[in-house]
Amino acid sequence: MGYLEVLRHRHVARLLTGTLVGRLPNAIAAIALVLFVREEGGSYALAGGLAAVYGVGNAIGQPLLGRLVDLQGQPRVQLPAALVTAGATVVFALVGIDHLAVAYSAVAAAGLSAPPLEGGLRALWPSVLSRNELVHTAYAMDAVAQEVMFTVGPLLLTLCAAAWSAQGALLLLQLLGVGGALAVVTSPPSAGWRSAPRTAHWLGALRSPALLVMLTAFLFVGVALGSITVAALSYSDTRGGDATYGWLMAALGLGSLIGGTAYGARQWGGEPEPRLMVLLALLAAGYVPLIAMPERVAMTALSVVAGVFLAPCIACAFVIIDRHAPVGTVTEAFSWLVTVFTVGAAVGTAVAGSVVGEHGARAGFGVPGAAAVVAVLVVTGGARVLTRPARTLEPAG
Repeated sequence: MGYLEVLRHRHVARLLTGTLVGRLPNAIAAIALVLFVREEGGSYALAGGLAAVYGVGNAIGQPLLGRLVDLQGQPRVQLPAALVTAGATVVFALVGIDHLAVAYSAVAAAGLSAPPLEGGLRALWPSVLSRNELVHTAYAMDAVAQEVMFTVGPLLLTLCAAAWSAQGALLLLQLLGVGGALAVVTSPPSAGWRSAPRTAHWLGALRSPALLVMLTAFLFVGVALGSITVAALSYSDTRGGDATYGWLMAALGLGSLIGGTAYGARQWGGEPEPRLMVLLALLAAGYVPLIAMPERVAMTALSVVAGVFLAPCIACAFVIIDRHAPVGTVTEAFSWLVTVFTVGAAVGTAVAGSVVGEHGARAGFGVPGAAAVVAVLVVTGGARVLTRPARTLEPAG
C-alpha cells in the first residue's frame, strides 16, 4: 500500500501530472504578475493591486466553476475556462501596464475563469481507484504534489524570466496551463465522469454544516500560511535578505513534503475527523518555536518542523470534505476549499503586515500559531457536526 500502488493504476499519472501542470499558471500567478510589472517599470503597489484583483476573481470563480463542473461535466467547463484564462492573460501581457483599465480587466477575467482543476481531480479519484484506502492515499499524494509544485514553480518562473523575459514566462505559463487542462479533459476518466444526481439548492455545497465547519477552520489555516510568509520576510531583512527568505520558504515546503510523504505511506484506521483535530494541534505547536527567532541555520531547521503537519492536515481535510459534501456537489466543495485558502492567505498577509509594522517580526511569527489554534478550536467546537453520519466513498464500478 502506498504511492506506488496508486501510481500503478491506469490514468493516475496522467491525471495528476496534467492537473499540476494545468494549475501552474494559477498557483504562481501572483509571482508572475509581480515579475512582469517590475519588468514593465511599474511599482510594487501596482503589482500588488493586480495580484489582489486576480485573487478576488479567483476566489469568486473557483466555486462557481466547480458547481458548473458538477452540473455539466469536466470537459465542457475545464477546457473553455483554461482558454479564457489564457486569452485574458495574453491580452494583459501584450497590452502591459500602459492602459490600466484594460490591464485590470484582463487580470480580473483571468482570475475569474481559472479552471477548477484541483477540485476536479479530487472528484475523479473515487472513480479511478478501486478502494477507499487507495483514494485516501491519492489525497495524500495530491497534497504532497502541491508542495512540490509550490516549491519548484516559482523557481522555474524566475529562471525563465531571467533567461528570456517576464512577458515570455507569462505566455509560456498559459501555454502549459492549456496543455495541462487538455491532457486532463481528454482522458477517459474525465471525459466520462458525471456527478451524482443532486438536489437543487441555491447554496449548493454550502448547505452542509460539516463543510461549513471545515471551510471556516481552513480559512484560518490559510491565514497562518499567508502570515508566516510576511513574518519570514521581515526576519530575513536583517539576516541575509532574499537568500535567507528563500531558504526559509524552501524549508517550510520541505517539511510539508516530508510530513505528507510519511502520512500517505501508511494506512490510517478510525475516523478522519478526530485525527484532523490532532493534526491541526500539531500544526499549531510547530509554529510556536518560530517566535524564538534563532539564527539562520536553527531558524531553517525550525521551519522544516513547522511545515511537517501542513500536508497531512490538507490530505485529511480532503477525505472529510468528500465525506460531507452533499451528493452531486463534490467538485464545488473542493473548489470552496481553494477559495477559503486564497482568502485566508490574503487576510493573513494583511494582518501579519500590520503586526510586523507595529511590533516587529517576533510578534509576526505569533500570528500563524494563533491562527492555527483558532482552526483547532473551530474543528473542536464543530466536532458534533463533523461526527454525524456522512456520505462515504463508494467503490468504483
